[in-house]
Amino acid sequence: MLSVVMEEFGGPEVLRARKVEDPVPGPGQVVVDVAYASVTFVETQVRSGNGPFGRPPLPRVPGNGVGGRVVAAGPGVDPALVGTVVITTTGGEGGYAERALAHADEVVPVPPGLALKDAVALLADGRTALLLFRQAEVEPGEKVLVEAAAGGVGSLLVQLAVHAGARVVGAARGDRKAELVTSLGAACVDYSRDEWLRLVRDAAGGGELDVVFDGVGGAIGTAAAGALRPGGRISLYGMASGADATLDEDDLAARGIRTLGLFAAPGPAETHPLIGQALRLAAEGVLRPVVGQVFPLAAAAEAHAAIEARATMGKTLLFAGAPEDATSEAAHGVAGDTANGDR
Repeated sequence: MLSVVMEEFGGPEVLRARKVEDPVPGPGQVVVDVAYASVTFVETQVRSGNGPFGRPPLPRVPGNGVGGRVVAAGPGVDPALVGTVVITTTGGEGGYAERALAHADEVVPVPPGLALKDAVALLADGRTALLLFRQAEVEPGEKVLVEAAAGGVGSLLVQLAVHAGARVVGAARGDRKAELVTSLGAACVDYSRDEWLRLVRDAAGGGELDVVFDGVGGAIGTAAAGALRPGGRISLYGMASGADATLDEDDLAARGIRTLGLFAAPGPAETHPLIGQALRLAAEGVLRPVVGQVFPLAAAAEAHAAIEARATMGKTLLFAGAPEDATSEAAHGVAGDTANGDR
């Protein structure tokens, strides 16, 4: 099978496609015939050697989220699972491949009528957005700022806040991303402008903000925290700027502002219901995952380069299947658009 192997840390060019042996499922495992693999910003950090959890052993096949059909089951796994279209994590590696191993208790069946690429886009981003949104307890009429609003998590947070009846402003860079954010029902401000925070306040109806979802960090996140009302909330979910926001904990405490975020990785008991909820909301039309670009599996290096250049919108995926497979599986929502996508 074709797989993307990383043998050293460095730039996107260290991701090299090569033929390797097909995986064999062990006890409690399944093999997924991968149609789509998720690509994340964190994976670009790991590849560069600057990941948040240190440097993993090499060589390795990156990729922690995939979607496809189960084609083999190991000892102790219900054989009825074979043939099911699922999304699943891979345990942290092995996703950039035509076939991937996963634990049987980690797979989530894809509801009929939901495109597989949309389901894969929701695997990590959907559960993250729902968890962050639940923590923030957004109320109707509240003024909400979502940074990195054209990203995978940010675009979902925008939709959740709009659905909750909040006055939502998304912050993103450039006209193309602004068009996406406004199409999701929010106002949009370009945070490359000097007066961006004043424009955010104006777009939200004036005054201070109730909630900030900080997906950028750095100077943007720091400034946004200062625009919160007493008793507001700031949710930390990313650092697209490359640095965390500089928060004065004493000042936040004095103003009664709560700091929220994913400070500890949730376990399967919490993530599985969130993934299921995200898939249901998408099937019902409440959430529209934004798949901005799809690259062929062998072009994983290009996908990483695009993410690092901030040239992507929404979710970035790798397509690892064959066009005829995508077409034949269309009845179950496996998308048939196999081009490189909108880069």
